This record gives sequence, C-alpha cells and structure tokens, in this order.
Amino acid sequence: MTQTQPPQETSAPQENAPPTPQTSPGSPASPGPSMGRLVGVDLARALAVFGMYVVHIGPPLSATTGVGSWIRYMSDGHSSVLFATLAGFSLMLIAGRREPKTGLAGRQARARIAIRAVILLALGTVMAMEYGGVIILGFYGVYFLLALPLVRLSARTLAIIAAAFALVTPQLAFVLTSLLTPSVQQSINTYDPLRHLSEVGVLDLLLTGFYPALTWMSFVIAGMALGRLDLSRGTVQKRLAALGATLTAAAYGMSLLLAGSGALRSMAEDGASSGGSGSMPTGSGAMPTDAGAFPDMSASLLLKAGPHSGTTFDIIGSVGIAILVIVGATVAMDRLPRLRRLAKPVIAVGTMSLTAYVGHFLAQTAFSTPAGTGTQQSWLPLIMYVLGAVLFAALWSRFFRRGPLEYLLNAATKPAKHLR
Repeated sequence: MTQTQPPQETSAPQENAPPTPQTSPGSPASPGPSMGRLVGVDLARALAVFGMYVVHIGPPLSATTGVGSWIRYMSDGHSSVLFATLAGFSLMLIAGRREPKTGLAGRQARARIAIRAVILLALGTVMAMEYGGVIILGFYGVYFLLALPLVRLSARTLAIIAAAFALVTPQLAFVLTSLLTPSVQQSINTYDPLRHLSEVGVLDLLLTGFYPALTWMSFVIAGMALGRLDLSRGTVQKRLAALGATLTAAAYGMSLLLAGSGALRSMAEDGASSGGSGSMPTGSGAMPTDAGAFPDMSASLLLKAGPHSGTTFDIIGSVGIAILVIVGATVAMDRLPRLRRLAKPVIAVGTMSLTAYVGHFLAQTAFSTPAGTGTQQSWLPLIMYVLGAVLFAALWSRFFRRGPLEYLLNAATKPAKHLR
C-alpha cells in the first residue's frame, strides 16, 4: 500500500509489516473507516520501528532526563512488543481478516505464511551472525510457524488463548530455565545447526533468547485476535481502549503493589540496553533466561513488570499498551484527516517496516553509528536515522507499491498460489 498518494488512499491497504507485505483483500471501494483502520495500523508499525531505533541507537536511560527518559523507557521492550502484536495482526491479513480463508484459499494462505516464516528465520539467522541475539526476525519466523494452527480461530478464542499463555507461560519458562543446567544447554547447542551459524539457536528461539517464543506468543496471538475485529467500529474502538487501559493499569498496579517501587525498573537503568545492536549477550533481555543463567535467583522476579522481564504482569501490561497504541493510531487516522495527510511520510515507513528495520542495522554498520549503550549520549544519531527512514519511505512509495524487502518477500511467496 502506498499511503503517500491520494489515489491509493481509498484502495485496500497493503499488509506489509515485517514480514508480511500482502495487499489485503478488500475492494478499492472500501469506505473511509476501513481504510483508516489499516492506515492506523501502518502508523502503529512506524511507531514500533522508531521505538526500536530509540533502543538501538538512542542514549541509554541512565543518560536521559525529562521527556527523553519517558521516551527511552517506553521504547525499551514496549516497541518490540508492539512489533510482535502487529505481526499477529499481519497474519490475519494473509489468512483472512474478519473471516478466515477456507478451502484452497486457506491452504494457499497457510503456505504463504510458512514460506515467509522460513525466509524470516533464515534472514534472522544471517543477521544474527553479525549483530547478535537482538535481531527479532528469526523469532518472527518461529512465531509464524507456531501460529499456523490458530489462523482460523475466532477473535474470542484467540483472546482466551492469549490470556491463558500470559498467565501460564512465564511460570513455565521460569521452571524450565531453572532446570536448564549449563551442561544440558551445551548438549542441546552442540547438535543445533542454527547455534553453529550464529549465537541464536533453537533453544534461544523458544526459551532463552531476547524474544522467546514460549512467552512472546502471547503478543502474537493477541494481535491475531485484534486482526479478527472490525476496528473501524466506534463501539469496538471504545471497548478496546477500555480493555487496554484496564490491562495496563491492573498489571502494573498489581506488580507495584506486590513487588514494591522497583517493580517497573527497566534493564536500561542498570546501564545496559535490552536491544543495543550486538551490545548484550544473548538472553539478557528476558527474565526466564536470567533465571536459567542464575538458578539461585528468587521466584519473586515473577512479580516484576519491567520491560523484557517476561513475567505475567509484563505481558499483560505490554499487551494493554500495544492495544492503546493501535486503537489510538486507528482513531487518529479515522477522525483526523488533516493529521492523516501530514503523517503520510511516517505512515509510509509503516508500509515498509521490514526494510526500515533491516536498513537501520545495515546503516549502523556502514556509518559506524554507536549503539544505544553507555558510550552513546546524544539524540542526534537517532533523529538522523528517523528522518532518513521517513525520507526514504516517502520517496520510494511515490514510485513503488512495496518496500524493497517487502517486494522480494512477497515475490518469494508466489509459488504458494500453485498449491492445490
């Protein structure tokens, strides 16, 4: 989808969050609210991309004050969660928005998802060889494969599954990693081909990495549930806004009540970025991994809700924030046409978020940009990267329907249409 050209604003927006750049199946005569719904999702994708820029390139939380501290804190963990939630939404755009595709169309849709998953896993592994375990794309591939059996479920069923995962998987992850002795971990990694290629192996993808599938599938499934809803309806928007606010307040409030004033503490406050480009060892971005690396750590960690803590409170609160961002962006694009016009260059970034995500890592290498660690104190590199992404996306979208990597990924799934 190209939102920077008025003639295309009325067409069905393209689904192209990383890693799914498909044109959604709506007709060109879709009404404004439906168009606004998906333009709002593109805006949310752009915000997720910029949030990850903040974590990867901006100064650490310890070097910020005032509004800068708030931006840094909210970006740490929450931007990647928003990314994962939108990935689940993207799945529904392939598998059928409000109504799941069935029969031949359903089989072809699942084949497209599987192909994208494999490509993302391969691309994520290649990038992890250079940038370490912070790369989220390989984890995306695993999420998509695990989500395949769920793509035909209703919004209600998906929401129930997401809630069950949020309540159960953090405790399960804590137990599993507590039992994961160094010798067992080494034995598994010895026979893991992915681990030989990069520092992200199967064990990392499922349990001990920055974005372990065991706990992060809650975000993906929650996004799938959102994808089944008609976000253009005012009643749905109001209910989701109330739900998001309730989840956020309840999760963080309960965590503060049970764990005390340090319950929401970010890892960045300890002088480390949870997403710096190759700046941290694999696994340091998730609570379960920390529990496995330090078996004597107390189960009281499960009461915390800081970014990347991986607890039930963190998952529920982060889902609440993701819902608020998606609904807020949707409502803004729906009801503020002037703002929608002004935001077109930013929205364009959301339509090619895979390109924007991969591109900023490549640019960091090309320009030797310091990562968001203790050595980086200035906001200027971040501002330049954001402006660069907006300018590139705005210019590219004037001539091409998809971003560069989105085009290649879409072309790679074409064989799925031959499935019978």
